[in-house]
Amino acid sequence: MLFNLPIVLTLVRVVAIPFLVLFFYLPAGVSALLSAALFALAAITDWLDGYLARRWNQTSAFGAFLDPVADKVLVAVALILLLQADPRPLLAVAVAVIIGREITISALREWMAELGQRTSVAVTQVAKFKTTTQMLAIFFMLLRRSYGGLPIYEFGFALLMVAALLTIWSMAMYLRAAWPIISEADKP
Repeated sequence: MLFNLPIVLTLVRVVAIPFLVLFFYLPAGVSALLSAALFALAAITDWLDGYLARRWNQTSAFGAFLDPVADKVLVAVALILLLQADPRPLLAVAVAVIIGREITISALREWMAELGQRTSVAVTQVAKFKTTTQMLAIFFMLLRRSYGGLPIYEFGFALLMVAALLTIWSMAMYLRAAWPIISEADKP
């Protein structure tokens, strides 16, 4: 396995996850800023590692495996922390939709790869927009308060609802793209 900068950036995201939990539970004065800043840095590495891997032609099977795992675990942990701090039913539904979609699409991609059809469920523009919206929402929600009279947490909450709707839309697009292959695979 070759370690290059894109893989190191992905590994940094994995290592950041327990620190995100730790920072989230620190005393209130520093907790929100540290956890939001760490999440923002991790989100930036999500974009940067893929960009650099493609630009420098340093893509690898290990990177292709680790990158989505790091992203999904980071987002799932952040969403669970936010839900624990604010156990509203609407937030619980959004968290369940987002995490459920990630599990579903991961399983779909694995199954499609077994059929030799991995490219049938390639990342879409809607999914990229969903990810950006979701990352911004989580960042604002991790700040957990208003700043300068601006309702930052509520803005993040609203963005997360948009991300949940985009999550459903992108999942439907993936399932629709895979449906002909799924239905053909079931024929004797």
